[in-house]
Amino acid sequence: MKLVVGPFNRVEGDLEVTLEAEDGVVTEARVNAPLYRGFEVMLQGRDPRDALVITPRICGICSISQSAAAASALGAAMGLAPTPAGADMAALIHAAENAADHLTHFHLFFMPDFARPDYAGRPWHGRVVERFTAMEGSAQRQAITARAELLHVMGLLAGKWPHTLAIQPGGVTKAPGAREKARLTATLRAFRRYLEGVLFGGPLEEFIGLSDVPSLMSWGRGDVGLFLTLAADLGLMDLGRGSGRYLSFGAYRRERGPFFASGLWEGGAQVFDPGAIVEDLSHSWMEGEAAHPYDGRTEPDPQMASGYSWCKAPRLGGRPVEVGALARMVVDGHALGLEMAGGGVLARVAGRLLELARTQVLMEELVAGIVPGAEYMARGGMPSEGRGAGLVEAARGALGHWIRIEKGRIAGYQIIAPTTWNFSPRDAGGVPGPLEAALVGAKPGVEVQHVVRSFDPCMVCTVH
Repeated sequence: MKLVVGPFNRVEGDLEVTLEAEDGVVTEARVNAPLYRGFEVMLQGRDPRDALVITPRICGICSISQSAAAASALGAAMGLAPTPAGADMAALIHAAENAADHLTHFHLFFMPDFARPDYAGRPWHGRVVERFTAMEGSAQRQAITARAELLHVMGLLAGKWPHTLAIQPGGVTKAPGAREKARLTATLRAFRRYLEGVLFGGPLEEFIGLSDVPSLMSWGRGDVGLFLTLAADLGLMDLGRGSGRYLSFGAYRRERGPFFASGLWEGGAQVFDPGAIVEDLSHSWMEGEAAHPYDGRTEPDPQMASGYSWCKAPRLGGRPVEVGALARMVVDGHALGLEMAGGGVLARVAGRLLELARTQVLMEELVAGIVPGAEYMARGGMPSEGRGAGLVEAARGALGHWIRIEKGRIAGYQIIAPTTWNFSPRDAGGVPGPLEAALVGAKPGVEVQHVVRSFDPCMVCTVH
């Protein structure tokens, strides 16, 4: 039996999934990103600094991530590193956006599916209906209020959100003083109260200290406890299991290194080689050959003959990898993250919640370290010839920008977004992307929805 599922609601952008099913379970999946946008083509021939203005407009949810990647790529081409204080404030701005993104995903995108009538009669269903029914749930109202308060960080440091120009190759444009430090401290104190009082129902450090799945499943407090209760009842750890191969570019780079480590994890931690990244076009509506992003092309196939998606198929060392919050927790070596490696829907959502708690601690540390009067911006000149890569971590996973500059203009600009990794089509060897593989074994219907949403797709970034 063949089924075409889509378009999906509560997804940023357009998504369509074609399923082959036998005996009531999915045997094969093909994921289609049906919208082409072409930002990589728009950037060609422009002043390199235009990337700081244009790439954040790829997405209104993760625009800071795009800003950070563009600034990092330009900085690499310029041979310019941000000042230590500038790097810290860029990390704070970026962390605040990612924390808000995790909150949005849990409350507005993921949990409303469990309020469906499909689950009527389950012992937890009434509580989920009250807390998470779309547009009406009390948990959603509280989360939106808390998110809005957290985003005051953007007003204080970034001027606006989305699409700020505050993050630059040499640091940030705003030098915070004592007044900003006090206001940021109050903002984060209020956000912690919400997290501990409502979402987690207990101290963040206690949740961060969980080291195994049994202790996670016995948490039993706050909205996180409600999620874990229904996840245990529905067997969500086994639904949509991943390959256990994870990639992180490293999140929130500071003078002493990233707060969350970079690397590849496949049965153990490994150093990854960015030079081993190749984008395969065999099943994409694109012309050209497989290539590293520095040499990549974005030329749409007008006949749409060879593929089934506008998404390219990035591979690391010829193999697909899963990216996202779970990947970051695994690569960073957190005990709970390592226990959940290879897990499914539950592992991805729990990884996001764990990261949210850890990100709050990071933001508090960054604000406490603000030194009024420090140097927040290094300056340098743009070369007429050069190239650079900006590798960062958006909420959904590894995000990379690669720029080539020739005669003072952009000669090539390639972007691999997190959902490009996770929602990629098959490659030339017929190997499916992470979502396509994870959907095998799911029952068509609401289970497919859960697996798709566990990856938190952003299709507008995928087709940038």
